[in-house]
Amino acid sequence: MIRSPMFLAGAVVLTLAGSAAMARAEPSPPACSYRLSPPQVVQLSGTNAVTATLSPAACDHSVAYLTVARGQLQSSDGPGECQQQNGILTAQVFYQPYRPEAAYIATGTGCANTGNPRQPVSSRWAR
Repeated sequence: MIRSPMFLAGAVVLTLAGSAAMARAEPSPPACSYRLSPPQVVQLSGTNAVTATLSPAACDHSVAYLTVARGQLQSSDGPGECQQQNGILTAQVFYQPYRPEAAYIATGTGCANTGNPRQPVSSRWAR
């Protein structure tokens, strides 16, 4: 008779342990969302250049403190051009020389402080 309650208690403990092991942390959403413009050709001092911008769009209980926009040739391994802004200002990058036959990509990083106590969180964006 004593074995049955012990067996039942052991089965309950194993079941609970299995459930705890299966629990997974869900990735948290970014602290802020950002708008990254696609690369576009503009006139800059009389010559063609490619530009892109990154700006904070909405923050959920967070404070944006840095935006970085980056432009580069799609097939290039080089660093491209970067421009950063502090706070909620829009970062705009210009890439020269413009090559009509080339494809360009824009990427950006937005950083914000979130939580209590405040912790920095950065997210990357690409087009």
